[in-house]
Amino acid sequence: MTDDERDRDDPDARDDGPLARRKRPLRYAMSAAYVIAGIAHFLAPKAFAQVVPPGLPRPRALVYLSGIAEIGLGLGVAFDRTRRGSAWGIMSLLGAVFPANVYMATDGVAADLAPDRLSGVARAAAWARLPLQGALLLWAWWYTRPDAADGDGHPPGRSGDAQRRQ
Repeated sequence: MTDDERDRDDPDARDDGPLARRKRPLRYAMSAAYVIAGIAHFLAPKAFAQVVPPGLPRPRALVYLSGIAEIGLGLGVAFDRTRRGSAWGIMSLLGAVFPANVYMATDGVAADLAPDRLSGVARAAAWARLPLQGALLLWAWWYTRPDAADGDGHPPGRSGDAQRRQ
């Protein structure tokens, strides 16, 4: 199969731009990242609970809830059928956890979670994570866009079924 044939058959490769051929592998990377992050919530719930801002109730329950969401949405974004909805869910989740990221950066929580010799690195990483959220939002948004394979990316005036029959 040639690259052109593969691109024609791969709905994720139909976008224009330099990343078009990498869209599907990057989707699987995103999926894995969220699933791994979600599992981490269950492996180290105490550390994640320390990042929950003090005004929020039941920190450990919120940690488990966000872990379940990350695992579910991470798995969902990997599949064509659930990709778009899961990507919107990831964007919502990123917005929901942003206060925890701000708290981690502004209240020195990140430094408390790291060994003393790495506290400065942890503080810098917590601050760097804040603008990274914007990149993560854009990455997720990339997968919310309809594809022709969804039946939503057809030219105006033609149904998805009519386009598929051609």
